Amino acid sequence: MARRLVRLVAANRLFSIFLALGLIMRIITWLAYQPAMLYIDSFRYINNLYSLCVDGLNPVGYDLILVPLISIGRLFNSGLALTTAVQHLLGLAIAIVLYRISRGLGAPKIVSAIITLPVLLDAYQLHIEQNIMAEIWSDAILLGALWLLLAWKFRRAEGIPARHRLRPKHDRDHDHDDPDRRYGPLPWQAATAGALIAFNVPIRIIGLVVAIAFFGYLILAGARWRDRIWWKKMIKRVVAGAVAFAVLLGSYMIVFRIATGGWGLSAASSDVLYGRAATVAKCNELDLNANLTQLCPNVPLDQRDGVDAYTHSGSKVEPLPEGTTQEQLRHEFGMTVLRHQPFDLIFAVLKDFAKGFAWSRTTSHNDVPLKRWQFEHDYTRWEATDANAVTQRFDNTDPHVIGAFTTFLRAYQLHGGYTRGTFLAFAVLLGLAGAIRRRGGLRAESLVTVGFGLLLVGGAAGFEFSWRYQLPGLVFFPLAAAIGFSALTARKRPAMAAYPDATDQAALQRFSEQYGEVRFPELVVVIAAYNEEKGIGPVLDRMPKTCPTPDGRSLDVATVVVVDGASDRTAEVVAEHDAYVCVATDNRGQGGALRLGYHLAADRGARYIVTTDADGQYEIDELPELLEPILTDRADFVTGSRRLGSEEADSQIRWVGVRVFATLASILTRTKITDTSFGFRAMRAEVAQGTLLTEPQYQASELLLGVMARGARVVEVPLTMRLRNSGKSKKGGSITYGANYARVMIGTWLRDWVGNRATRRLRNAARSAHSGSTAAEEELSTPQPR
Repeated sequence: MARRLVRLVAANRLFSIFLALGLIMRIITWLAYQPAMLYIDSFRYINNLYSLCVDGLNPVGYDLILVPLISIGRLFNSGLALTTAVQHLLGLAIAIVLYRISRGLGAPKIVSAIITLPVLLDAYQLHIEQNIMAEIWSDAILLGALWLLLAWKFRRAEGIPARHRLRPKHDRDHDHDDPDRRYGPLPWQAATAGALIAFNVPIRIIGLVVAIAFFGYLILAGARWRDRIWWKKMIKRVVAGAVAFAVLLGSYMIVFRIATGGWGLSAASSDVLYGRAATVAKCNELDLNANLTQLCPNVPLDQRDGVDAYTHSGSKVEPLPEGTTQEQLRHEFGMTVLRHQPFDLIFAVLKDFAKGFAWSRTTSHNDVPLKRWQFEHDYTRWEATDANAVTQRFDNTDPHVIGAFTTFLRAYQLHGGYTRGTFLAFAVLLGLAGAIRRRGGLRAESLVTVGFGLLLVGGAAGFEFSWRYQLPGLVFFPLAAAIGFSALTARKRPAMAAYPDATDQAALQRFSEQYGEVRFPELVVVIAAYNEEKGIGPVLDRMPKTCPTPDGRSLDVATVVVVDGASDRTAEVVAEHDAYVCVATDNRGQGGALRLGYHLAADRGARYIVTTDADGQYEIDELPELLEPILTDRADFVTGSRRLGSEEADSQIRWVGVRVFATLASILTRTKITDTSFGFRAMRAEVAQGTLLTEPQYQASELLLGVMARGARVVEVPLTMRLRNSGKSKKGGSITYGANYARVMIGTWLRDWVGNRATRRLRNAARSAHSGSTAAEEELSTPQPR
């Protein structure tokens, strides 16, 4: 497994760079504050290190981890320093596992690398890893459990994303070599994951809430509600997960029972409920007895302290009634408030939950101060604690800092070196979108991942808001976004093979049998059509037979309609309107049909190729304006622009999308682009033939960026876009279309602009000498290797 992970990291240069940066930041942090940073809770953990009492405010799980680490480190006078070093390595390991899960579920390399940035470079994450605190271990254990749960979904062959292997529903049994794996996690995976989740509870009690997502996933994974075999396997894994979870957690609760006489996980449970209830309790409206009245804060609601203050101090009942404890009365007070003011408590929790998604990090009224989780120039010390005694005991040194490093870390953190909460909110939405995306095949995986994050962050908000409690979101929300992105961009069809594939060859053979060795005129209009029998006729009726040129001549126009596996009379309607028809029996998508049309036109004599849609959205009367830049030798590729011209928009989302993707394309190509998806375009035949095209559906941006990558001169002209004259769009929902369009655009840029030296050479040569020479045209027409 270690070798496999190393190969996985080495295969992605971008992720390797991010990982190296994360390592450098952790070395700086570790050296800056030696031997470790100590928070208030750190002293509780250390004081309980060798007694391992389970009835303290903090559970004992983290101490079980600290004992071997500190014991080994003390042999070298580095007990705390070794612990923080291991915690920093654990942070790097979390990033690698995030990358592995993301790639295993089919996310692109660039997306899988980007989602690791919050864990690798967030200053608050670095801060908590340098502290003697349990958070990093809890995140790692829960992520390990999630890894085990999702591993059955990973691709079986490296380098083949899962979305490329999607099969028809009736054939999905072949997605895995092992037939048992197609039904969901195996019982041993469920049992091990359940044990890890249970083991995490004594480390951070809030981790108990992820059991909801855990058991939900065991039920939903690989769901085949009519398959009896699936039901048997689902029940087996649920039982295995439940037994392992119950045995491990039950054992800890038995130990707690023996030590304290009561069932529980720590002594803090009643205080937590009381602290939250005390901040919202309307004392005058509650039916409280004399004892509970003493626990209700005697100050107006808007002047009360925060949850933390009441949890760790607050009022006490005096004299204490015989046979009761302060904890019992606090619990009774909290339950009373919960019964009578449930909506007040829910609103307070939701308000705190929403704070974590703010753009910047600030401290709201009565919240735990943000300053606690920020790097300081000097070593941070807390009242009633003796950091020197602790560090001398375990590391034989006083706490000390390296000023240059602490100054750098503080400046980095205060000037944007953290993950914006708004980005995490977007990640949550992307994960939820993947959970409702049926075709992606990752609904349950998206749901369980986003569920882990929401339950941890939301569950902590049930107690109080603290930026420390938002840290699990850095792990699970970006991963949920990657899985959601994979689900949204799951291809209905795999990438096309190099031209000509079997479908192309069969279509060309049929065309030759029908039309013989016909030669086209200089100008050919190519239309891709799929089930457009009602809309294609009016489009062909308006198609001109000639096109005027700037020098007063006219070009003859031929129209070729590539019918893309249609199941209606589209081909017959085209023939009736005196246009050439080329029939591809397989429905590959608009990209496959247009690619076939480009080569067919160019091979049979066309010099200029124009594309338009079969739905009548574009004004064919604007053909002379579209061709003018090519005919006057100002361009090799011309595309219309609805933003420069006019548009009849039927979707506000797509209206925004046109502008967003134009901005993205402008940034990627460093060229001003206003419209990347306008279907009315013209190009030289050699440009169309020489561009690598593999996208079956979302091909507009692949064509545009691919042409520009090879150094072709691109010009936009103002044209008109109308509403469809009939039928409905085949592009799918706006969110799905947008996600796939982004995938294709970024993928084409990485392929043709970043990772392809041949296109870089062509682009540079074309920039220096592209005056229409024969040599330049030959280079542009040279097909790229796949």
